[in-house]
Amino acid sequence: MSRIRDIRVVPLSFVPPEPYGSARGLARARTGSLVLLDTEDGVQGIGEAAGPGAVLQAWIDVLRPLYVGRSVFAQRAAAQEVLARMYHAGTQNQMIALLGGIDLAAHDAIGKLLRLSVADLVGGRLRERIPVYASGGYFTTATDQNAALTRQLEPNATRGFGAFKIKIGRNPREDAERCKLARRIIGHAPLLSVDTNGNYTEDGVLESMRLTADADIHWYEEPLAPQDWAGYRSLASRAPVRLATGEALYTLFEFRRLIDGRLVSVVQPDLTICGGFDAARIIGVLCAAEHLRISPHVWGTGVGLAAALHWLAALPAYPHADHVPFPPLLEYDVGLNALQNEIFVEPIRYADGFLQVPKGPGLGVTLDESAVRRLAQ
Repeated sequence: MSRIRDIRVVPLSFVPPEPYGSARGLARARTGSLVLLDTEDGVQGIGEAAGPGAVLQAWIDVLRPLYVGRSVFAQRAAAQEVLARMYHAGTQNQMIALLGGIDLAAHDAIGKLLRLSVADLVGGRLRERIPVYASGGYFTTATDQNAALTRQLEPNATRGFGAFKIKIGRNPREDAERCKLARRIIGHAPLLSVDTNGNYTEDGVLESMRLTADADIHWYEEPLAPQDWAGYRSLASRAPVRLATGEALYTLFEFRRLIDGRLVSVVQPDLTICGGFDAARIIGVLCAAEHLRISPHVWGTGVGLAAALHWLAALPAYPHADHVPFPPLLEYDVGLNALQNEIFVEPIRYADGFLQVPKGPGLGVTLDESAVRRLAQ
């Protein structure tokens, strides 16, 4: 039996030449934290947890004693014990994100021990490549936001992407202008989704949807703040466009509320936030039971991207059979982000609208130690 010897958190940071972000504000640095789980057999599992690195490092000191000495195959029991014992800590915080990061690292370690890919561990490797959408079109510090959007979209318009997502949400009239410009650059064949990062109230969302209708929006992401449950319930019956959300939800409790209420058409868990593969598999089952689409959110390091690829590689197509009208799309950040693209010895490969699911045991990725040292905070 392989037991856990230690777990540690390694915060990473990358400062791009120019801040970029959403309607909520711009990010001056991209951050993410690796979770490294060592077993007594000398195997190391790699995970990722979202959130401030200093907070995650404080939490690992609290949680480590509940994991060390346990079988790596039984780490789920430790996570459940944390939820039971530390219920006063709440569930929308970095404690939950860290539980997910540990879960990802444990699955990577188990895969290496058994010489199986994580996709095989979480349901069976059903596919070798996953369709993605180019996630970008950020707001920047530029005076001319249309020129900034053009600079971001034009290089990706000829890379074979079948779907794109851009940021909107500062005001409805600007939304219409940005969507019109995006369509002019990418054409009318690719899917175009938009993301307000919850910066509107319901009336603003409906006005934005009205003004962007000509752009044929595929889904409207995070139209409202994640805690506005009544707003989502109302909007679900009024919106003329598919709704998508989930990246800011941390546990199965919130996802069950979202899914059971059919408050959106597209559910977007982030494995580095919601509890790792353990939570993601249950979310997948709940979505299948309600016949809802899934599109994982990814906006951290390449580890979270690799994890999402393995999960989708094992996700059944139900309720579809031979023909899947809208295959689950994975978010592929095309912004400048060294945490995604430079931390592996062999980067995850993109070609013609698809990412290749990494081969090899576990997550199938190997950290570039020199790059990790360079990016460590």
